[in-house]
Amino acid sequence: MKRLLIVRRYEPIVRFSCCSVRYGECRHNHAASTGGYAIDGCREFIAEGEEGTGGALKCAACGCHRSFHRRVQVYEVAWDYGSDTSSSE
Repeated sequence: MKRLLIVRRYEPIVRFSCCSVRYGECRHNHAASTGGYAIDGCREFIAEGEEGTGGALKCAACGCHRSFHRRVQVYEVAWDYGSDTSSSE
C-alpha cells in the first residue's frame, strides 16, 4: 500500500523597507575635459555643512557635489514565518 506524505512548510514573508541612504566613493572624472580618466580616490561622502545648508551637498574630503558620489541604499529586511503551531502555551 502506498502512502502519501504531505509536508507543510511555511514560506517566509520578506518585507524590504528602505531605511537610509548613504553616499559612497566619488565617481567624478577630473580628467574628462582632456579625454582621460582620473578620480581623486575619495572613498565616502562627508557633508561639509549641516543639513539644510549649501554645505550639506558638498563633500568635505574632495570638494565635489554629492551627486558625484555613488548612492547606496541601506535596506532593512523583516522576516515573518507566520504562526508557530508547535509551541505549547
